[in-house]
Amino acid sequence: MPLIPDFIAPTRHTDPADALAQVQRIYQQQIGHLRDAMQRFVAGETPTSAVRAFYPFVRVHTTTVARADSKLAYGFVEGPGRYETTLTRPDLFARYYAEQFRLLRASHNVELEVGTSAHPIPIHFSFAEHDHIEGTLTPERRMLMRDLFDLPDLAAMDDGIANGTWQARPGEAQPLSLFTAPRVDYSLHRLRHYTGTAPEWFQNFVLFTNYQFYIDEFVRLGHAEMARPDSEYVAFIEPGNVVTRRTGLAAEPGDELGTAPPRLPQMPGYHLVRKDASGISMVNIGVGPANAKTITDHIAVLRPHAWMMLGHCAGLRNTQQLGDYVLAHAYVREDHVLDEELPLWVPLPALSEIQLALEQAVADVTGCRGAELKAIMRTGTVASTDNRNWELLPGNEPQRRFSQSRAVALDMESATIAANGFRFRVPYGTLLCVSDKPLHGEIKLPGMANHFYRERVEQHLRIGMRAIDILRAEGTTRLHSRKLRSFAEVAFQ
Repeated sequence: MPLIPDFIAPTRHTDPADALAQVQRIYQQQIGHLRDAMQRFVAGETPTSAVRAFYPFVRVHTTTVARADSKLAYGFVEGPGRYETTLTRPDLFARYYAEQFRLLRASHNVELEVGTSAHPIPIHFSFAEHDHIEGTLTPERRMLMRDLFDLPDLAAMDDGIANGTWQARPGEAQPLSLFTAPRVDYSLHRLRHYTGTAPEWFQNFVLFTNYQFYIDEFVRLGHAEMARPDSEYVAFIEPGNVVTRRTGLAAEPGDELGTAPPRLPQMPGYHLVRKDASGISMVNIGVGPANAKTITDHIAVLRPHAWMMLGHCAGLRNTQQLGDYVLAHAYVREDHVLDEELPLWVPLPALSEIQLALEQAVADVTGCRGAELKAIMRTGTVASTDNRNWELLPGNEPQRRFSQSRAVALDMESATIAANGFRFRVPYGTLLCVSDKPLHGEIKLPGMANHFYRERVEQHLRIGMRAIDILRAEGTTRLHSRKLRSFAEVAFQ
């Protein structure tokens, strides 16, 4: 028999706060059991049998299709039945879980059942932020660990629910969330690896870029905000969890643990933090759709309110000038990294809330209106390719396809970010800046590029940040669009 914690029987709750407290109690009991056993194992003790612990779950039963009228795109189930999901990190997701529980109660007036699931917690997902346990074990003890503790099971963390391909087995409950607890834990660990920052620092609005110049400017603006005692932001976080608090604020426990890494991670993350987590996270995803898919696969579990791409692109029209903006309202997907998860015949709708915010932000930052605004910003189709040297293909075949699609700009990441936003129900948008025009003989040259970067990067970044200000002020409930809901959508946002 495996060594497991004392069983906590399921409980039913009408108060969302009580339900969340019970989730936290179960999770802490289960995680504490694993951590204690692992610490003894590292010290040289070998358990007499396998050690197991389990995720908490939340479950609701509905008996009618009737529900409270809601203008939201989430917070309710589609009809009668049993719905449940496993939960993890109730410390990190406390605000999110409490809101989802509240909405379920408001929509259906049903009890929230909380208990211990049958889904084991992999030992790797029990480690605390600064634990580095496996490195202290001999190869023999690492091999033995595989026999004594549960390891991540890929079958328990696929994206079938998000992809719309998941089907319940006889007697199995319908899902409440796009992601199971193991899937969430897996992504939380990957975020640490790829961005060099803890998931706790991520904010609800995310900017992606494909050039370090934007990050350099974001860092400069972040430190400038920290020097302002009246800034709406309270901290700025850099890779290695290096924390800079706003002037006048005292350091908090754990700040001293941050250390700048000897080299930047693959996709470094930076976070301009607000107390309510409605600040801005920015990630340099580098060049190419593979990185764009990878990072959005993982950030999606944090359930951000929106993510947007700010980067450079090739202008495909002769009337465009270097430094002009392109607001994407459609995408040509030649990135090939999501074809299995999201077939090419699935359209990616432009989301009006994001589009209007980006257009207003361009007007606010540049001071242009009417015809002047149209002269510097073009709205149209953006093509994303996985072939950086598409211009060298014989026969001009890519050029023909881009012309047929009416594309006005080309990059390697935007369609991927939009497609994963659609797939994971995260509102998305794209505002690019024309940095070259390969079809018209204007290619990047060192002198031109440096001048362009100096003139445009700060303005472009301020436009993205201004768009987030607009979206935040309008309220996030309006932002989450019903355009992203499938026929039988999960209840959790």
